Amino acid sequence: MIIMPIKEGENIERALKKFKRKYEKTGVLKQLRARQHFTKPSVSKRKAKLHAIYVQQMQQNEE
Repeated sequence: MIIMPIKEGENIERALKKFKRKYEKTGVLKQLRARQHFTKPSVSKRKAKLHAIYVQQMQQNEE
């Protein structure tokens, strides 16, 4: 559960923005979407490997 302490006289829009940021950082929505369908372990490993290759190439290009 996310608890957002709100100060006296704080703007509602600002508090809502803080809440949305905090909610997004927890990763609840991302986890919910991932659980909607099953991905085989081999597919997830392949995806992770491709991402690692991409990141490594980007780092090499910066140097």
